[in-house]
Amino acid sequence: MATIQELIQEQVQKHPIVLYMKGNPRAPQCGFSARAVQLLQQSGVKELFTVDVLADPQIRDGIKQYSNWPTIPQLYIQGEFVGGSDIMSDLYQQGELQKLVDSAQAASAS
Repeated sequence: MATIQELIQEQVQKHPIVLYMKGNPRAPQCGFSARAVQLLQQSGVKELFTVDVLADPQIRDGIKQYSNWPTIPQLYIQGEFVGGSDIMSDLYQQGELQKLVDSAQAASAS
């Protein structure tokens, strides 16, 4: 059986855009997760793989170790850690989040 770290690695490598959040996109369980989903939608995300960290305590703790980042949500694009909701907000305001999203979606389409 795979360890939590191996499972997380598989998730971020297999899916172009991954958001570890509290709740799900239709029913976020915190404002930061809701904001992260909103920013990704406004950036044109078509396929978003989400993981509800509230549903699995091992993933909730494991993702913080994996990224060495203490908070949720956490965004990964093309296997790379992007950041949490504050970083996502800054990237969105600069137009960089849409560029990352567009690049990931183009890469996964080819």
